[in-house]
Amino acid sequence: MPKVTVKNTAGKDVKEIELKDFVFGVPSNDTLLHQVYVAQTGNARKAIAHTKDRSERSGSGAKPWRQKGTGRARAGTKKSPLWRKGGITFGPNKHQNWSKDTNQKMRQKAVMIALSEKIRSGKMIVIDSLNYPEQKTKLFSATLAALGITGKSLVFCLTGDERASALMSRNIPRVENTPTEMLNVVQLLDREYIVLTEAGIKNLEGRFASWNKPSAQ
Repeated sequence: MPKVTVKNTAGKDVKEIELKDFVFGVPSNDTLLHQVYVAQTGNARKAIAHTKDRSERSGSGAKPWRQKGTGRARAGTKKSPLWRKGGITFGPNKHQNWSKDTNQKMRQKAVMIALSEKIRSGKMIVIDSLNYPEQKTKLFSATLAALGITGKSLVFCLTGDERASALMSRNIPRVENTPTEMLNVVQLLDREYIVLTEAGIKNLEGRFASWNKPSAQ
C-alpha cells in the first residue's frame, strides 16, 4: 500500500498513514487521462466568437438589379458574401459545440489515476486537521510557507465542516478550492499540488469504495 506523511499546519511531520491501493495505487494511463481531460474542458467551453452569415445580415432581400441586360454580373442579394458588408462564409459562430461524452467509470478511474500520480511524484500534501483560531488568510499563507509551497499552484480539497476554511484561501493567487467529492481530473492536472486533510483522504476512499474489489482466492 502507498504511504504518505501527515503534517500539521505548522509543517511538522505528525505520522505516516497507509492509503488504499484502489484509489492511490492505480497504474498510469495517459490515454485515459487525456481523453477525460479533453472531454471535460470541451464541455466547459463556450462559443464566444460569432460572425453573421448571409441569413443574419440586415438589409433588403430585393434583387439589386435585373438579371440580364445591364452588362453587370448577376446579383441576387446585397447580403451575398461577395459584397461589402455581406455575410461571412465559414466564419466562427455561437452554435459551435465542443462537448464530448464520457461515462462515469472513465471519469472516476481518471481521478484515481491522477491522485496516484500525485502520490508517486510527491505532490500530495496531507495535513492532520484545519485547526485555526480564526479564519484569516495570513494564517493559511503561513501554513503554505511552512509546507514550502508558497506561490505554487494547488487545489485545496475540503470536506464537511472544513469548507468554512475556503474563506482563508480564496484570495491567495493560484489556489483553487473545491469540495473533496467534486474533485476532478482538470483540477488535478492543471494544478501542481493537492492539499487535503486526513478526513479528505477518508472521503476520497469512500467516494471510490465501489472500486475496492476483493482479490480472487
